[in-house]
Amino acid sequence: KDRDFCLVSETNLHINGLFIGKSKKQALKRDFTWVQSIGVQFDSHKLYLGANKVAKWDDARDELSLLLDDQPIVLPPGRGVDWESASAPGLKISRLQDANSVTVEVAESFVITARVVPITAEESRIHKYEITEDDCFAHLELNFKFFALSPQVTGVLGQTYSAGFKSPVKVGVAMPIMGGEDKFAASDLFAADCKVARFAGRAIESVAGHNFPEVACGSGSAAGRGIVCRK
Repeated sequence: KDRDFCLVSETNLHINGLFIGKSKKQALKRDFTWVQSIGVQFDSHKLYLGANKVAKWDDARDELSLLLDDQPIVLPPGRGVDWESASAPGLKISRLQDANSVTVEVAESFVITARVVPITAEESRIHKYEITEDDCFAHLELNFKFFALSPQVTGVLGQTYSAGFKSPVKVGVAMPIMGGEDKFAASDLFAADCKVARFAGRAIESVAGHNFPEVACGSGSAAGRGIVCRK
């Protein structure tokens, strides 16, 4: 918890995620963690998507923060509202609901669907998260779609698209972990300084137009194991 990790790293695309969570009990061997925000670097731009810290959740209140190159993005409320960047050609953000749900697209590169959700009192009770009244642990549920990746792509998620990738985890275990802190930990949400980082802010020789499978990351698992990602 409270650490940044590289999710995807390419020569022209780098995505880190900030994980928040609850400290593990002595009886547990892991923390409960969720993605609070992501930092997306593409070309020479930095895009921030994050869930605000919220005590009591209100579905009607927008708790999604968006910044492009450190400047707030003002996205009017209302389903179907679109915003296009004048400084980052090809960048488009669209609301899927009146609040807390958007798609972010960079033409011919990626589409990210992000939704801010809380940990409900019922979820906390069932899974023993021990969420308190001062913080409902609002976090992001994410869906990634990529259109141009090179065979050398890396990162916690990116490695699964690389040429010849074979999962090192045991199928069927309660919470398989791929990779490790030593390879994917970053010093900041926009730092491309993990050991396997490839980001250089320039175009790549990619497999453009390939229909890469989507990855969905969220906490909606019946097993209640925090953040879970599936292709």
